Amino acid sequence: MGDDRSTYHSPVMLEEALEALQCRPGGLYVDGTVGGAGHAYEILQRTSPDGRLIGFDLDEDALQEAGGRLAPFGERAELIRGNFADAAPALKERGIGEIDGALLDLGVSSHQLTSPERGFSFSSDSPLDMRMDRSQRMTAFTVVNSLPQGDLERILRQEGEETAARKIAGVLVERRRQAPIRTTGELAALVAAAVPGYRRRQRIHPATKTFQAIRIHVNAELASLEKAIPGIVAVLKPGARFVIISFHSLEDRIVKQTFREFERGCTCPRQVPVCICGKKPLLRVLTRKPVLPAEEEVSRNPRARSAKMRVAERIRS
Repeated sequence: MGDDRSTYHSPVMLEEALEALQCRPGGLYVDGTVGGAGHAYEILQRTSPDGRLIGFDLDEDALQEAGGRLAPFGERAELIRGNFADAAPALKERGIGEIDGALLDLGVSSHQLTSPERGFSFSSDSPLDMRMDRSQRMTAFTVVNSLPQGDLERILRQEGEETAARKIAGVLVERRRQAPIRTTGELAALVAAAVPGYRRRQRIHPATKTFQAIRIHVNAELASLEKAIPGIVAVLKPGARFVIISFHSLEDRIVKQTFREFERGCTCPRQVPVCICGKKPLLRVLTRKPVLPAEEEVSRNPRARSAKMRVAERIRS
């Protein structure tokens, strides 16, 4: 094991992800969500002396933390401020046509959740923000206070799988007519008041799905994932592994379905006797069911409990 002294973020399913990646010396790997560099550090450790890593993140705090942690590796590590959805064109700009493996850890970092000024969590009463990239204009405040009620309901239902979406959206719109909803505490309290009573007695906070939905929408997380997977598949060498760790069913569904589409290749209707689309299989899915974290990890790091890891391998087209 390498250096895990960083308290910025505890990497989830570290050993499982590294085993799946099959890191080797001399390889070039992409960490599309570098965060505090927990996974990245170990990738560079295990590809010594000449393996390289390119890490992407939208969060300036994350890049600063990762830069410090990866400094001992010198030029073997390159960090790029950007969305993992744009990884393929960013690699192309650097003259890189192929990579030996890629990792996406789609979880929100511990640092983001525990930094009150970031407004990701209802554990403290802080300004509604939730931006991964703090240079963008849209914030959680914008979503909650500006969108029409129908759009707000749709976001809560589709991106948070919130069954009480209509009631919550109505309560929020009614409340903002009196005064803007400015803090995470205000939002959490309004949601809790809007949901059925039994939900307020459950272990999971009744505002959890609402916060998830707004965060996903603010950061266009699902659209980014849908764009990222094909781009990264296109630059994988034959035999290269693609590892994705997701944290809710919406992400996992996208990963599962997209991996299967690349494994199937042909998209012609079944009634067509001969393939006319010309699409060839590009991936071999190695995880028919997602790999889950060990009980010991979940007890040590409760945020790992919802993690699901899927792995695919690039084949020759």
